[in-house]
Amino acid sequence: MSDEYIYDEATGEWRPASEVAAAAEAAKPQARDASGNLLADGDAVTLIKDLKVKGTSQTVKQGTVIRSIRLTDDPELIDCRHDTIKGLVLRTEFVRKK
Repeated sequence: MSDEYIYDEATGEWRPASEVAAAAEAAKPQARDASGNLLADGDAVTLIKDLKVKGTSQTVKQGTVIRSIRLTDDPELIDCRHDTIKGLVLRTEFVRKK
């Protein structure tokens, strides 16, 4: 079985591609809620304070449950679906994992 190798400029060594990919994944920042719990795609979260939605006159109330979140490239932001608001993006500091 042949494994692909990648030259690591930092160490000056050839390393297996799977090892390099695993190291890159471990170094990636992880999304955490206001309590420090680790968030994952598909989790349900609860808002911990009332939030005004930019661009609309709506307010999402404290205690609102948001289901099926999606993580973004930024660990401080999550994509959400809400019945009345399309394309809702929330900061992780305002949610708590359910």
